[in-house]
Amino acid sequence: MRIAIMGASGRVGTRLVELVLANPGLELAAALVSPGSRLVGIPVAGGSIEYRPADAAMKNHCDVMIDFSAPAASLALQEEIGTKAIPMVIGTTGFTAEEDQRLTASCVYRPMLVSANFAHGFEAFRLAALDFARRMPDAEATVSEIYHARKKAEPSGTSRLLARQLFEARSRAMGFAAPQPAITVHREGDTVGVNEVRFDLGSAEASFTYRVHTLAAYAEGALAAAQWLVSTPRPAGRYSLADSLND
Repeated sequence: MRIAIMGASGRVGTRLVELVLANPGLELAAALVSPGSRLVGIPVAGGSIEYRPADAAMKNHCDVMIDFSAPAASLALQEEIGTKAIPMVIGTTGFTAEEDQRLTASCVYRPMLVSANFAHGFEAFRLAALDFARRMPDAEATVSEIYHARKKAEPSGTSRLLARQLFEARSRAMGFAAPQPAITVHREGDTVGVNEVRFDLGSAEASFTYRVHTLAAYAEGALAAAQWLVSTPRPAGRYSLADSLND
């Protein structure tokens, strides 16, 4: 499988490059970075592939593209690709509602699997928390996160996703709008990622915790999603990790 990586110099992108190069069944087709990156023109791991901007690499043949960049760069990439039916895995977060609509509009041309968190096992964690919310809608839900100290002190895409879906699940179960779950943000040292959902039942409490030990977890999950996306030809459209688990 030939893979192009957008955001190849980022925290997750770097791990993706390492995993692709270390796997004999995978081939790095392109390592895409921002035009101003100091890595532009430098060979990746001393090989024949150089880091370069997306607009300079669109002729590279690849079976799938994996994007862990920034919203503006991700949307610009969609414009560069145009109507090409290249399967894409999108791990970029922070899209506004309008930007997310633009991303979805590009799905008419190609299959795209989009997720706020690709870490192995996160999807099962998310589904378990939502199932509890549906079964116990009277339990007040709160969401908390811990990430490394360098991350912005605002809720991550993962926490916003959990809060929104918990609100929707409880609201449907109760038949009226439930309170919006509060999100607590913590930043500590080099913490990779801890996500927790708590349910207050008054006389009891339930909690679901998901802890990521290394950044490789996100990269491994993205590669697994890419494999699912291309193992069987998928029609153009927007997919989620839940789709890959239900296949």
